[in-house]
Amino acid sequence: MSASTSFVIVGGGLAGAKAAEALRAKNFDGTIVLLGEEQQLPYERPPLSKDFLAGKKTLGDFTVHPQDWYREHDVDLRTGARAVSLDPAGHTVGLADGTSLSYHKLLLATGSRSRRVPIPGADAHGVHYLRTVDDATALDSALAAGASLAVVGAGWIGMEVAASARQRGVDVTVVETAELPLLASLGAENGAVFAALHREHGVDLRLGSAVAEITTADGAATGLRLGDGSQISAGAVLVAVGAQPNIELAQQAGLATGGGGVLVDAGLCSSDPDIYAVGDIAAAQHPLLETRIRTEHWANALKQPVVAACGMLGESGEYAELPYFFTDQYDLGMEYVGHAPEYARVVFRGDTDGREFTSFWLGDDNRVLAGMNVNIWEGLDDIKALIAAQAPVDPDRLADPGTPLGDLSA
Repeated sequence: MSASTSFVIVGGGLAGAKAAEALRAKNFDGTIVLLGEEQQLPYERPPLSKDFLAGKKTLGDFTVHPQDWYREHDVDLRTGARAVSLDPAGHTVGLADGTSLSYHKLLLATGSRSRRVPIPGADAHGVHYLRTVDDATALDSALAAGASLAVVGAGWIGMEVAASARQRGVDVTVVETAELPLLASLGAENGAVFAALHREHGVDLRLGSAVAEITTADGAATGLRLGDGSQISAGAVLVAVGAQPNIELAQQAGLATGGGGVLVDAGLCSSDPDIYAVGDIAAAQHPLLETRIRTEHWANALKQPVVAACGMLGESGEYAELPYFFTDQYDLGMEYVGHAPEYARVVFRGDTDGREFTSFWLGDDNRVLAGMNVNIWEGLDDIKALIAAQAPVDPDRLADPGTPLGDLSA
């Protein structure tokens, strides 16, 4: 492409930084402008609820590239820059400061924000959300040993923060409307594993409970009042009830949206041939699973930008990676791969009581839809092969640790 060609990337997180990296790695010599709303250099978000709160990592440890990298690779990184409008017909992006940028190709990597819920008291001092490093820094200051924390929501963020807080000697209560933690992600069978894990580490799990109010005194949070009238005292409250994809810019521009995201094909191109989308907002057609998938996982932010860069440069490519995520809580580490929003049964292989096992989610026809390794650091490729094979397996052999997984996908 001509050196006068201009690509604009909206979103200064991991996906945006990786897109700029991929374009330069593919010898694009035009202009790259990377817009990030935060003042920090692009960084990865998973450590915010894990190693950062545990005191094991600082921001520099999970910053994608140092400042010099952007200068050396001629990437115009603009921090504190918010895109407020998008004109596909005119190929321009309007910024909050009143200026605008022209583009030949545009990549939306706008990510998500913490979902807000209309709970009375939610605006009080001491009520926290966790999405940015500033959020994590504020929460970190509230988690001194002997402090108390009430967590609203038993999803990934809520449970990871609960684990980090307990390891720092903080008293933790988690309130969740569902009957088990992580129910939407893992189902009841594996949600029970995480419930037992947290209770063993002293977390007070209030499941099947609704929050009626964040109680306050003199404008500061003092805890929660639940729907049954019971009270929970806490010096800080974390609201962790999911994420809201930032698709307003795409909607305003008239791009096709649905399923909470921007509709893109397997090459991550939107309904406008000059606009691509990656990461949390990309509702992408999956070539293997033959369905549209949008997941808010680190792996998408890391790997999708390379495929989008190919498309922006006129090359062909498809994002065929299976959904993947991981967590670390106390002494439990796990990796999950696949997609099982609906499943017929779960098969366990290994020691579930000792939390060293693999779970498999099976469909009605005994095809493997997803798998999760818990404290087992091998076999993930075999799980991927089972999913890719899309062939029925024998559940009894699948559960037998003596049967190599590779034999089941042959």
